[in-house]
Amino acid sequence: MNVAQTIAKPELSERAAKRILALLASEAEGAAMRVGVGGGGCSGFQYTYSVEPAPGADDVTIERDGAKLVVDPVSLAYLAGARIDYVEDLMGQSFRIENPNAASSCGCGASFSL
Repeated sequence: MNVAQTIAKPELSERAAKRILALLASEAEGAAMRVGVGGGGCSGFQYTYSVEPAPGADDVTIERDGAKLVVDPVSLAYLAGARIDYVEDLMGQSFRIENPNAASSCGCGASFSL
């Protein structure tokens, strides 16, 4: 058993799954949205998003209602148990991550610290 199999996968909300499906509608079959964690942002770490033509060999795939989200093993450790949602409010539209591992996050929710 590898380490990625023992870490709690992030959860996708219904709204996030619908938005991912809409974003991937014009992509080739097998495409997935990637969420990752990198250094930077105003709080130390920041969430990254991209569209991948296909998941990598080491990626962990999270699926809901036909939507595919992939996470690399390093980012998975930072996103363990997180809930990924999609919100539309007065500030705009965005994916929002409720991360139980974050000690604090910036006001816009795009970066966090441990």
